[in-house]
Amino acid sequence: MGILRLVLGDQLSPSLSSLRDIGPDDVVLMAEVAEEATYVRHHKKKIAFLFAAMRHFAAELKAAGHTVRYVRLDEAGNQGSLRGEVARALEALPALSGVVVTKPGEWRLMQDMEAWRDLLPVPVELRDDDRFIVPLADFFAWAKGRKQFRMEFFYREVRRNTGLLMDGDEPAGGQWNFDHDNRKRLPKSMVPPPRFLPEPDALTLEVIEFVRTRFADHFGDLEPFVFATTRAGAEAARDHFIGEILPGFGDWQDAMAKGEPWMWHSLLSMYLNCGLLDPLDVCRRAEAEWRAGRAPLNAVEGFIRQIIGWREYVRGIYWLKMPDTPRRMRWKRTVRCRTSSGPARPICAAWPMRLARPSGMPMPTISSA
Repeated sequence: MGILRLVLGDQLSPSLSSLRDIGPDDVVLMAEVAEEATYVRHHKKKIAFLFAAMRHFAAELKAAGHTVRYVRLDEAGNQGSLRGEVARALEALPALSGVVVTKPGEWRLMQDMEAWRDLLPVPVELRDDDRFIVPLADFFAWAKGRKQFRMEFFYREVRRNTGLLMDGDEPAGGQWNFDHDNRKRLPKSMVPPPRFLPEPDALTLEVIEFVRTRFADHFGDLEPFVFATTRAGAEAARDHFIGEILPGFGDWQDAMAKGEPWMWHSLLSMYLNCGLLDPLDVCRRAEAEWRAGRAPLNAVEGFIRQIIGWREYVRGIYWLKMPDTPRRMRWKRTVRCRTSSGPARPICAAWPMRLARPSGMPMPTISSA
């Protein structure tokens, strides 16, 4: 008897814990469902990116010899929710004796899945998502008893545990953080480098047109769409950043210039968040550039800190404090903006800000990582 193995839209990794022991009688379920696409009004590009990446990953799994049940949003009988699609698959495939899924990256969905054991007719196994560098249990242990959760101290602990940018027991270059070197003002003569901005393939174009019609009331434009939706494309974006952009990342990572949306940002966050890239692998590749003398230490340290520092830290805080995190992370303040032509100055007062979930459906952004 086989197992139904559910793969979510931000779990597009062959090494996913729910796929690790997949057998010949098992079925992989992937589903585009209205509940996940509309519980908030996601940006159109975000939906198009994920649906296209999901469809490509389904093809990747099929090419590897796995049986995949893929449900499109407009498919007749689509139940509109992940739980509904799991139940429908179990009814259609009565030989399946259980459900295995990697835990989601969002508290809302985790609460729903924990109830599946009582609602579905077969056993449900929720496995830890070990694609992150720091297991949640380790983060909770680090946080226990602390009055303040300083990201810098957490970051140093991750450096020690992974060996990234370490020379024995000491940080490479004799210091942990080169942030003070990464705040240079962009000279007027400096032109940002050309970027890897792939054209969408036929599958992605089909998804873009579907999203244009189905999600017309969602915000944002679908063009230009310059994001890879395959693993090979994500790896090409990674290689371009590390080989061509990373050397200048440190000096100019905080700089802004009118008419320049990309600057030296990595444009890799969506690939990390949906599972097309492995975060530790990306960090080790960046470190290798410094050790080979092809990128300066301040650039490599600044980039790695975005991933093993901020990305892991925000995830840990999210799960440590949920369900109270959204309320706690709202505040009003004056935002100060540093431009390439002058010092920081107030640009907006009483700006409401809130913490978004660290993973799940990733918004393609121009973030540092």
